[in-house]
Amino acid sequence: MGFEYLKPGVILASLLFALIGVVIFWVCFVIIDKLTPYDLWAEIVEKQNKALAMVVAAMCLGVSIIVAAAIH
Repeated sequence: MGFEYLKPGVILASLLFALIGVVIFWVCFVIIDKLTPYDLWAEIVEKQNKALAMVVAAMCLGVSIIVAAAIH
C-alpha cells in the first residue's frame, strides 16, 4: 500500500510548508495594507465596506494561489 505520506519527514515537511505559506501570505497582506491610503481592517470591520471586502478577498485568493503554486 502507499503509506509514504504518513512518514514523519513528510508530515514535518508539510507542516513547514504550510507555516511558510501562512507567513508569506501574512507579509503580503501587511504590505498591501501599508500601500493603501487607509486602514483596510478598520474600513472593512468598522465601516462595513462590502466592496472593499470583496476586493481584499480576491487579493487574498490571488496571493494564496501564487504562494501555493510556488511551494508546489
